[in-house]
Amino acid sequence: MDHLKEVVKNRVLGNPVRLGIMLFLLPRGKVPFGDFIPVLNITPGNLDSHLRTLEREGYVTTKKMLLDRPRTVVKITDFGSVETRMYIRNLHKALDEV
Repeated sequence: MDHLKEVVKNRVLGNPVRLGIMLFLLPRGKVPFGDFIPVLNITPGNLDSHLRTLEREGYVTTKKMLLDRPRTVVKITDFGSVETRMYIRNLHKALDEV
């Protein structure tokens, strides 16, 4: 049950949208803001709200970049990568304990 406690304790990744953002970022490292919208099926405003939470908690950084046009790029931090991987590991272990 210790792994379940760890899963429940993480209020940031316990939200399915924020977990989806992190899972989409994990193998990619950085993603343009607009690329999340069709994958997660959320509005830009909703995405922005979740990204602000993830940025405040140190999981991601956002940066305005001039690519083909001005875009916001979201990048996973080392902390965010470690925490997401640990959360997934604890989730798997909690399922094994059930």
